[in-house]
Amino acid sequence: MPEHAAATPPKPRRAGGGDPVVDTPSAQEFQREILDKITVAELQSIADRLDRKSRAMREVLLATEDRLDAVALRRVLRLIFATRRRADQVIDDVGADRLAAAIVALISGAEDVAAGDQLAARFDAFDAALAGQPDAGFDLPGELLHFTYPGQYWLWTRWLWDPRTRTGALPLVTTDQVDLSGAEGRGATYLTVGRATAFVNETGKAAGFTDAAPGLFGTDIFLAAVYGVYMYTVLRMRMTKEFNELVPALPDLIRRLLGIYYQEG
Repeated sequence: MPEHAAATPPKPRRAGGGDPVVDTPSAQEFQREILDKITVAELQSIADRLDRKSRAMREVLLATEDRLDAVALRRVLRLIFATRRRADQVIDDVGADRLAAAIVALISGAEDVAAGDQLAARFDAFDAALAGQPDAGFDLPGELLHFTYPGQYWLWTRWLWDPRTRTGALPLVTTDQVDLSGAEGRGATYLTVGRATAFVNETGKAAGFTDAAPGLFGTDIFLAAVYGVYMYTVLRMRMTKEFNELVPALPDLIRRLLGIYYQEG
């Protein structure tokens, strides 16, 4: 499959049978703030790094799916922001064989089943296998699906939507009619996040705020930048000037959120 095939999250359904899902004025205001803090060249560099991350993950998971040893697992975990520094600990705690089996079960047949009950069940099964890793494991299934099959699956991380704190980039650019927390179970919530992401992607491609990269990678970049702008706003209000000065510039913050700040050869 081409790395940038047409994205196919669950078919979008409008909230309230016709109410808008994307808060387009807010999204466009975020885009103006983003472009004040980042250049077109930096956006292109981020897009290139996302493509490189996807290729690296595909190289490991699709070429060595039947022999995912600890070395291969470590390469994958170090591609992901939430697990980069804890890769060895996650492998030790979960067990290389158990983790490999969970990943294979999650992505096996993924090219044929892009949504629905089977996907939700695979997602939930992966969660169960990593029940002892609630923090590192939260981002893993969405990262694995999205970057292995970027034309079919979407990203879900805590900075995109955290149902526990009800915060993230998605609610900042969607309307109040969108209920991201209404689904029962993480697998069902992944589908809900997918529908919201599909609307942001479609609206953004039409309005120009998710066109930094082809397919859903452009939406990834936009939403990471939205969360970065949100973080700066919150920190300015709540933290000291000295602490604020330690926060990375927006391009670097986007790279960190998307797991592309450090890229190993």
